Amino acid sequence: MASVSTYLNFQRNTEEAFNYYKSVFGGEFFGGGLMRFSDIPPSDDNPPVADEDKNLVMHVELRILGSHSLMGTDAPESMGFKVNFGNNVYINLQPDTRAETKELFERLSVGGKVEMDLQDMFWGDYFGSCTDKFGVQWMFNCAEKMTS
Repeated sequence: MASVSTYLNFQRNTEEAFNYYKSVFGGEFFGGGLMRFSDIPPSDDNPPVADEDKNLVMHVELRILGSHSLMGTDAPESMGFKVNFGNNVYINLQPDTRAETKELFERLSVGGKVEMDLQDMFWGDYFGSCTDKFGVQWMFNCAEKMTS
């Protein structure tokens, strides 16, 4: 089922922030807990993760107020991120189909900037990100698998 969530980027304290949010809202981290940068499988397409970044949080999700998901990541400078107040929040869209994902991505990218083209990712989803012409940051994550 399609959904929208809020995605937060932190400099190096995602784990601390999400433990705080968990104490405020209750519940448990969805999907088995914190995914760390050390969990990224080796690939020729990506440089290795710096030793000082391996224990940082790559992804965490906490469901709050019923069905809204609050998600987050550490965004280390060693990976090209520069977190500033105002650029640390994404609206994460999770459409039901790859076709809808592609259409929304293309429409929101017009006049803006594509950060990561839509592509199949190691966690199994179709993912991409962009900033629209108004400076709003969008992430797309679609679980529908490509058919042959």
